[in-house]
Amino acid sequence: MHLVQLFLPLYDNAGNAFPRAGFDAVRAELADRFGGVTAFVRAPAVGLWEDDDGAVQRDDVVLLEVMAQNIDHGWWAAYRRQLQRRFRQDEILIRASAVERL
Repeated sequence: MHLVQLFLPLYDNAGNAFPRAGFDAVRAELADRFGGVTAFVRAPAVGLWEDDDGAVQRDDVVLLEVMAQNIDHGWWAAYRRQLQRRFRQDEILIRASAVERL
């Protein structure tokens, strides 16, 4: 079993909030494909990273999680590219961890 986490930005690069409908669509897509989704939307996480110029960048992000029996790398790569276009990002982080269901 795998836990897949998606980190979606709340704001575009100009500081404008993305419409809630965009997050609702992703949540619905994941629920349809994986039979459920958990969205952490009330208290956004803060992501910090160093860009190519050495400057620290910040994003407020929403975290979505799904459980998957197997990882279809091709599907996830295509979905990540789709999300990057929708949210106008150079990169959206999606990560998977092996987990044990208790």
